[in-house]
Amino acid sequence: MSTQRGNIQRSRPQKHQNKTSFKNTLHDTSNRTKMLNSIQVSDVCLRCKEIIEWKIKYKKYKPLSQPKKCVKCDQKAVKQAYHVMCVECGKKFNVCTKCCQSKEIVAAKPSEQEQLKLDTEMKSLLQSLSERKRRTFIRYMNKKSKEETEGKDEEEKKDDLMSKLQALKVDDGEDCDDGDDLEDFDWSDE
Repeated sequence: MSTQRGNIQRSRPQKHQNKTSFKNTLHDTSNRTKMLNSIQVSDVCLRCKEIIEWKIKYKKYKPLSQPKKCVKCDQKAVKQAYHVMCVECGKKFNVCTKCCQSKEIVAAKPSEQEQLKLDTEMKSLLQSLSERKRRTFIRYMNKKSKEETEGKDEEEKKDDLMSKLQALKVDDGEDCDDGDDLEDFDWSDE
């Protein structure tokens, strides 16, 4: 651009056009680069997440060598680079751990091992129920999945399903044939 005062519009495209996009693993296949590429950014707002992902993508991310001090609790509990608040304080105050603003927070997805553990736990709990209770729970799950519960995050949904499953498990020992559980039956199936 020209240095002339007030000249804010460029009349030509940029001089050097990139033919290929940048790849951070093109010449560097070290363990550090692999570790940085596997980082999952969580407990931050969407804008901060995009900023940190950009830093990782273009090799600008510098991980912490030691934990930093949290701005809320003054403990050395901040383990992620570019964050100023620990995860516990972020959840406690419901704010982004990078910019400290109360925006919608991007939650962490469970790792593959945690997901497998949760799935096996759910299957074992379902198998311990009787067929009638199992079908009741499956109908409840389908009903909850159809309803749009955007106000709840994944953890709240999981807690809700687990509480329903535990309630059914407790009721399993108290079977009686007086017909009190007919409200769970969906008559539209016939």
